[in-house]
Amino acid sequence: MNLYTFVVPPEIGDVRLYALARRMLPELPEYAIKEAFAQKDVKMNGVRVSKDAIALPGAGVALYSRYGGERLEVPILFEDDHVLVVRKPIGVSCQADAKGGKTIVELVWSALQNVNPNASEPLLCHRLDNQTDGLLLLAKDEETQGFMMDAFKRRQIHKTYICLVKGAPAQEHAVLEAYLVKDAAKGKVRVQADARCGGLPIKTEYRVLERGPISRLEVTLHTGRTHQIRAQLNAIGHPIVGDDQYGDRTLNKAYKAKGLMLCATKLTFSLTGPMDYLNECSFQIEPQF
Repeated sequence: MNLYTFVVPPEIGDVRLYALARRMLPELPEYAIKEAFAQKDVKMNGVRVSKDAIALPGAGVALYSRYGGERLEVPILFEDDHVLVVRKPIGVSCQADAKGGKTIVELVWSALQNVNPNASEPLLCHRLDNQTDGLLLLAKDEETQGFMMDAFKRRQIHKTYICLVKGAPAQEHAVLEAYLVKDAAKGKVRVQADARCGGLPIKTEYRVLERGPISRLEVTLHTGRTHQIRAQLNAIGHPIVGDDQYGDRTLNKAYKAKGLMLCATKLTFSLTGPMDYLNECSFQIEPQF
């Protein structure tokens, strides 16, 4: 048996230990974690617990599994002296939060140190949701990070996504404009028609690639707000498949969606200044759905 351990984050809140284990042990497949709970091979503070147990803040967790977890590899698609382009896996956060788990920065830094023990910690230039797979740009120094973050604000870096949604939008192509209000306490946002309550403008463009009861869309972000794509598509009646926070849980269950069907598939540049050599680069990946 293989032993896996972790400590429950002290500010975790009310969350099931099973869900937390999936996040804290990304190297183990879901079926292995599910089997460990079913076999009573999970202990919290030395006491065997079930799948329905609530995580205790600060508790030590030990999970025994006959499966040997594979090291979670983060594909590095491009690297030079200034930037990295990686593929962030589903279930990995860009920044540390109360829910725990290794961040994409920690995973990439570890990979860099395997090659060069003196490698500097990479820096985020933008973010993807924990449940979103796809292309992520990282910087190797603060000057480059500042340049790239400013380039995102000036719309000189372009992100394209592919997603599966419920139903089929009436229009083959549309640009959606609205306002987004963030509820930090609930970790959720809402979309509205005006700027009341501090609403921030959002602009999302989509194109239908495949039409049906479940449609495939190509989505381009013109603004980059928290949960923008998920919330705005849900607001027009076409939530993303696998989205239990904004979407249709009945559909997700019927579709047997095991994750959010949203992937950041393309990254292109129209930069000015010393980093404009990246304008000749176009990074693209295929979604896993």
